[in-house]
Amino acid sequence: QVQLVESGGGLVQAGGSLRLSCAASDRTFSRHTMGWFRQAPGKEREFVATINWSGGSTYYADSVKGRFTISRDNVKNTVYLQMNSLKPEDTAVYYCATDRGGWGPIITTPGPYAYWGQGTQVTVSS
Repeated sequence: QVQLVESGGGLVQAGGSLRLSCAASDRTFSRHTMGWFRQAPGKEREFVATINWSGGSTYYADSVKGRFTISRDNVKNTVYLQMNSLKPEDTAVYYCATDRGGWGPIITTPGPYAYWGQGTQVTVSS
C-alpha cells in the first residue's frame, strides 16, 4: 500500500503562485508514473499533469499548459506541481496519484492510477 500526502495548498490571489508537494511512502517511488488531478465543486475530477518515472516525460492539460510545471525528486520520493499565474478557475481540490510502478509511460486518465492522496485545497480569489 502506497501512501501519498499532499501539501502546499492555500488561498492566493489571481496571478499568484503556489507549489504543491506530494510525498510518497513507497521506496520504489522512482519506478512510478505520477499524476496531478483536480476536482472543483460540482465538477468531475480532471487531469492536470503527469510525469514519468525518470522525469524525462511530462504532459499537461491544455488549461494549465505554460502556467504549471510538474517535477519530481526521486531521492526525496516527492512530486511537485509549481502553479504560476493562477486563475479563479484553478480553484479546486488537487490530488496526486501514482500507478503500480514498472517504469511505465505518462498517464493522463485516472483509471490506471492505483493510489491517491487525500487532496489539498487550492483557492484563487479574483
